[in-house]
Amino acid sequence: MTSDNDERDGPERTEPAPLWPPEDEPGPADPESEERGVWRYEHCTRATLVVDAADYFLLIQQAMLRAQRRIMLIGWDFDTRIALGRGRGWMNIFKRRHPPRRLGAFIVWLTKQNKDLKIRVLKWNFAAVKMFFRGSMIIDLWRWFKNRRITFKFDAAHPVGCSHHQKIVIIDDRFAVCGGIDMTAERWDTRAHRDGERLRRAPGGKRYMPWHDVTMMVEGEVAGALDELGRNRWHIAGGEDIPPLPHQPESAWPPELKPQFTDIEIGIARTRAEWKDHKEIAEIETLFLDMIRKAQRFIYAENQYFASRRITEVIAQRMGEPDPPEVVLINPLFADGWLEQEAMDTARQRLVETIGRVDKQNRFRIYVPHTDGDSPIYVHAKLTIVDDMMLKVGSANMNNRSLGLDSECDLFIDANRPANAGCDEQIRRIRHSLLGEHIGLEAEEVGPLIERYGSMHALIDRHPQPGRRLKPLPMRELNGLQKRMADEEWLDPEDPSDFFEPIVGAKSRRPALFRRLRAPV
Repeated sequence: MTSDNDERDGPERTEPAPLWPPEDEPGPADPESEERGVWRYEHCTRATLVVDAADYFLLIQQAMLRAQRRIMLIGWDFDTRIALGRGRGWMNIFKRRHPPRRLGAFIVWLTKQNKDLKIRVLKWNFAAVKMFFRGSMIIDLWRWFKNRRITFKFDAAHPVGCSHHQKIVIIDDRFAVCGGIDMTAERWDTRAHRDGERLRRAPGGKRYMPWHDVTMMVEGEVAGALDELGRNRWHIAGGEDIPPLPHQPESAWPPELKPQFTDIEIGIARTRAEWKDHKEIAEIETLFLDMIRKAQRFIYAENQYFASRRITEVIAQRMGEPDPPEVVLINPLFADGWLEQEAMDTARQRLVETIGRVDKQNRFRIYVPHTDGDSPIYVHAKLTIVDDMMLKVGSANMNNRSLGLDSECDLFIDANRPANAGCDEQIRRIRHSLLGEHIGLEAEEVGPLIERYGSMHALIDRHPQPGRRLKPLPMRELNGLQKRMADEEWLDPEDPSDFFEPIVGAKSRRPALFRRLRAPV
């Protein structure tokens, strides 16, 4: 085995490329990328969308068991107390003893099984406060600290008020995960979202509400690009320079996971606020707006928030057209936490009211998923599908923070690209599967029912939903202070400097929410 510091070799490269280019990061891979809001497109040998954390935690444990040289865990939060897979049955493949279930112990166990393996964990620095209330997590971090092949680092490389929000795992430069699922507490749930699920408990035993989320597993050169992004982020956060690995003949792809896509091109889009010598990146915002503008028939989206003025502006323009696309947005009933509810829920209500003024055909609707027992399901997913021709999944929400302040990363599949011919059929299956999950139908039933009723809205409105169901988002009255907080974006600004705007005075006399929502609103 070569060391982790060896440079990549092979017939196509005689010397290693500079890890940190003069312009901080390499530009788009082709001329179309920049205008479409994509950092670069890379070849992907296999890709699969993973829905909900019960499956994801099992699969990511299987993948990490196959790691040979390096694992990079990059996230908004990590809780070492959570249990991943139970490790029964498929463990016979590896001929090893049963691994620990808890994330913290599992990471240490991996380094003992493979002396060539190095593991790096990058976590948002503000979330460090939570560690002091997590009991045994301090012990786990001490064990990590003593292990020379485990490096744990807090990411503080952002302006005040911004956060590190990416959720990425990279294994051996050949396999990666990018999406919305954090390896932390109160994330685990199955696609059934059962009422009273006994395993849906936080490490301390606390029960939490049903939770819906998505992420994507990829293999190939796209994983190498995410590895480059991760190494760059590690360096920006104050870590050492990490060189690329030599080519790995095999990836950590879980052997039992069937790919939904094979041999396609996947785009990568990012968000990052300007910080010190690192320029602002707003690719995800450009991509979001481009997808909405290009929608011809429908937009299906699942997102934790709906609080972006720019996204609302473009949707309002589309809703004012003679034949606007159908927009189905799946949201949680309320944000997670009082402060987020004040910031996001009030802004959502004001934005929905704004769109409603021009949406004469009622084509834009927000729905909240509910369990069989009528409990609301929290939606943490960040997924957008347009006309079954474009699919975007990652960490970015539909709020101002994700479009300009926080560090984000999304993956993008565009069936319009020649290399992705035929992807539309698989994207359609994904949309039907997700919609079926929310209204208690099998994926195969959804397509014929949409044809029968004529639209997704009509299917949701008219088809019986005796169990799981989607309900229209209820509207509520806002008081004067809530309206002002939403309109002026006090808690969800578009620029880091705007955090202090309520104190030092607004930059514009026009409320921020409506600065550019002039015509047709």
